[in-house]
Amino acid sequence: MNSAATEYREIREEVAKLCAEFPGEYWQKLDREHAYPSEFVQALTQAGYLAALIPEEYGGAGLPLSGAAAILEEIQRAGGNGGACHAQMYIMGAILRHGSEEQKREYLPRIASGELRLQAFGVTEPTSGTDTTSLRTTARREGDEYVINGQKIWTSRAEHSDLMLLLARTTPRDQVAKKTDGLSVFILDMNEAKTAGLTIRPIRTMMNHATTEVFFENVRVPARNLVGEEGKGFRYILSGMNAERILIGAECIGDAKWFIDKARGYACERVVFGRPIGQNQGIQFPIARAHAQMRAAELMVHHAAQLYEAGEQCGEEANIAKMLAAEASWAAAEACVQTYGGFGFAEEYDVERKFRETRLYQVAPISTNLILSYIAEHVLGMPRSY
Repeated sequence: MNSAATEYREIREEVAKLCAEFPGEYWQKLDREHAYPSEFVQALTQAGYLAALIPEEYGGAGLPLSGAAAILEEIQRAGGNGGACHAQMYIMGAILRHGSEEQKREYLPRIASGELRLQAFGVTEPTSGTDTTSLRTTARREGDEYVINGQKIWTSRAEHSDLMLLLARTTPRDQVAKKTDGLSVFILDMNEAKTAGLTIRPIRTMMNHATTEVFFENVRVPARNLVGEEGKGFRYILSGMNAERILIGAECIGDAKWFIDKARGYACERVVFGRPIGQNQGIQFPIARAHAQMRAAELMVHHAAQLYEAGEQCGEEANIAKMLAAEASWAAAEACVQTYGGFGFAEEYDVERKFRETRLYQVAPISTNLILSYIAEHVLGMPRSY
């Protein structure tokens, strides 16, 4: 086995054991009902995996980013769906790096214990998409509170989260020197907000992803819940994006490994015209190519995580890692469906479910096109395209 895959071997083995308690039938039932995997998330929480990045002094495991990546990869490799809870890992960075000591002591131990869930990330809006600086949700200061008004979309897990990390504009865009200024980050108590102006509307999608549209009407947030300095929220959010890219990349690697294992196994067992279909190069080659793509992407994810942990600039590596991993998982998914033929569309094999789930990562949390635009401008020095 390669070093990237054997790192955190004990953690990987324990995660695999936990995931074995939630077989395909569990995920199939949830998928049919568009239900949230509460039991699975609770099991991960009790085992301490969702507190992986929280320092030990606050009750967490204190693992580096590569440890969290190993956990998420193994969930996907076991046929599960880490997207049900992965945000708690990469959202954590904003509080850890920019939150006050009072905020850390108030929230982190309770998140680590499972008393509070931090799964909702309120950034994207219907009119702005990935143009974050154009968001219209406002936070107006009134004494010791901020009053929030606006709308967010694709806010996943909002119904299953006690806290939301919310980005809102505190200074009008026409009153700031740079469009990235005037945005602020807040820790929103969702249980309180639901009784005073917060409305959540589920969005049904082609995969079971528990995503929603969220409306704020005069929702009040204590000023003490402002993360860092007012007006500097965009850079706080941006600083966590590299971690997000790397962790999503790790999930895609797990997906790719699952698809490749399923395809290889079926190709060796399925006999047509008196021979295993895996004996045919038309079946072999797509699977072998998907494996090669996965291995290359895996090394890039591992490299990006190393740079991140060393405190070095890794925007290029994190974005490339996410893009290559998403493409590798999709190539493996295509090869798996083609290998299974008609059976690939049957619910009982889980292939069609995972096929739908892994397609998401070429679109979100950032699309492949935007990654290519980033590389063109910031790495290759080409003119800005947007």
